[in-house]
Amino acid sequence: MKNSSLLCGLVLLFAPLHTTPDAGLKDLFEEDFYIGAALNLGQVNGSELGADSLLSKHFNSISPENGLKWGPVHPKMGEYRFEYGDAYVALGEKLGAFVVGHTLVWHQQTPLWVFQDSGGKLLEKTALIERMEDHIDTLVGRYRGKIDGWDVVNEAFEDDGSWRNTHWYTIAGRDFIKAAFRKAHEVDPDAELYYNDYNVWIPAKRRAILAMAEELRSEGIRIDGIGMQGHYRLDSPGLDQIEQAILEIHAAGFQVMITELDVDVLPRPGRGEGADLNVNYAASPEWNPYPDGLPQSVEARLIDRYSSLFQLFSNHSDKISRVTFWGLHDGKSWLNNWPVRGRTNYPLLFDREMNLKPGFVEKLEKQ
Repeated sequence: MKNSSLLCGLVLLFAPLHTTPDAGLKDLFEEDFYIGAALNLGQVNGSELGADSLLSKHFNSISPENGLKWGPVHPKMGEYRFEYGDAYVALGEKLGAFVVGHTLVWHQQTPLWVFQDSGGKLLEKTALIERMEDHIDTLVGRYRGKIDGWDVVNEAFEDDGSWRNTHWYTIAGRDFIKAAFRKAHEVDPDAELYYNDYNVWIPAKRRAILAMAEELRSEGIRIDGIGMQGHYRLDSPGLDQIEQAILEIHAAGFQVMITELDVDVLPRPGRGEGADLNVNYAASPEWNPYPDGLPQSVEARLIDRYSSLFQLFSNHSDKISRVTFWGLHDGKSWLNNWPVRGRTNYPLLFDREMNLKPGFVEKLEKQ
């Protein structure tokens, strides 16, 4: 399909679904890109009923939602918790999936002790980088050959293109990114390495990310791709804005991954975009309008949004290697609690009963 027009490709690709009832999303897009989902502990260890069959039918890539972030896997100095990670890579092997590691370096979900000495003072640059490298050595080393690609650094830039003012940056400057990518490649030379961020469709942010990635590459540091977090809303960003980001990242010589894909169908206080966890509001009926189910008219808009997005992604399948949903189904989506806590949201293609929402495939066939 990558060498066909979008319309012809869709006809050729989706027609078999009428005669192959067991086909899943991964079959639908098998000539385009991997279809992935981020998984929680219950989905990884098999305790969530139905999750395993949903995964095996529809997905050929997996990402860890929280289990490999620094806090959960390395909560205290010298203490690692590998229960999630071991079960996760075992599941990936069982599924024959492309397995993603997420994330080695991030300002969120990183314990404060990481940045402090024994007296509670902030570390100097050399000591912090050594601590980071030890973490990467341990985690990447344990799963060498079992995790296919790592989100090495996550969300290091603000939307205006400035560096995010985190402990990583204030202590070590941009060298923390260089050291992280160098170490990850040293420990597992065969793993792909990515930078991952939200709102990459904003030009100023994208320019900063690409400048950083090109600087790494110019210094001989491996970086394979840019993960564009797809935390979208029903009406924004525009398809043209997303497309421009895809085109520019590809033109710069990097893989494009659509990561953390979901579509928020609920209203928000303000017009915040993206996924800044520092933005959070208390539970309120005003911002939770559909606690008993999504109105048909809103679900139709959701399906329209997803079908338009996947049409765009398919049209650029020569540039995109993976499309990963941030969650397996609506019932486990993080958007039930962000940016307003305690809401009932419906942001994924699979509902709370783990059924594919009606109309998605049919909509694509008609486009």
